[in-house]
Amino acid sequence: MSAPVNLAYDYPMLSIFWSMLLFFLWILWIMLLFRVVTDIFRDDAMNGWAKAGWLALTLFLPYLGVLVYVIARGKNMGRREIAKAREQQDAFHAYVREAAGDGRRSSVDELAKLSEIRAVGDITDEEFRRAKELVLSGRAPTGNAGATSTAAMNGDR
Repeated sequence: MSAPVNLAYDYPMLSIFWSMLLFFLWILWIMLLFRVVTDIFRDDAMNGWAKAGWLALTLFLPYLGVLVYVIARGKNMGRREIAKAREQQDAFHAYVREAAGDGRRSSVDELAKLSEIRAVGDITDEEFRRAKELVLSGRAPTGNAGATSTAAMNGDR
């Protein structure tokens, strides 16, 4: 029978360190490769043939292609990434502003609110008519229309 093999003697600590270092360098290179390929497609200044050439170079000679790309065009990679992030942030802010509205109510919303207040009986038909004229003329406040007409009813003007 053969004797059991003790792995601690077959794979020393320095070999583990070098294996881990090479593994993490390989992961780092993979991440850099993806960033370079993304930057190739993101750059609007390059035409299609230039993009195809850089992509072929990075795919067929990956180490050399990535190294040459980073040396030749690496200075603007960060600028393009920042510009893309700003563009996405601006688009997000525009979407949020559009979804949330700008805080002002349209005249249609004001008229609907006035109609609801009149239906409940908080304002009279005459007060509704005056408030409707204000809304249609564009001078109505954007707040609660019922509060202004109630204040007018009480003589608090």
